[in-house]
Amino acid sequence: MIRVTREDFSVDEVVASIRSGGMGAIVTFLGTVRNSSQGRDVDRIEIQVYEEMAVKQLQAIREDAITNFGVEDVAIVHRYGSLGVSDNIMMIAVGASHRPEAFEACRYVLETIKEKVPLWKKEFTPEGDYWIEGEEYERTE
Repeated sequence: MIRVTREDFSVDEVVASIRSGGMGAIVTFLGTVRNSSQGRDVDRIEIQVYEEMAVKQLQAIREDAITNFGVEDVAIVHRYGSLGVSDNIMMIAVGASHRPEAFEACRYVLETIKEKVPLWKKEFTPEGDYWIEGEEYERTE
């Protein structure tokens, strides 16, 4: 499962989409909007996406994880649009026969998404709005 969406998602449905009898481990990562960043309060975030390219990149990352880590399946869901504090942003679910491969593949998927997928995040704070790139912050008025 690869999905890029404005809508929230069900953690249970994402896990169910990959579950199979051959799996001894399902490892998940759930990213949520936190209420502070770099010492500033965060009211909400906005995520923009080049959707067609993001889906292609996520599919390639999924396929790489399955091939390189020997896992059975990978699901990735990423939201875009305006999100409030505690809202779900992204979920990765990795199913494998054994837990070490599942954990390693999940970490690989997460870090590769941050490096390669065309997604941009802006944080809205009482001090102003900030585009986020890695650990860099650029204030916008």
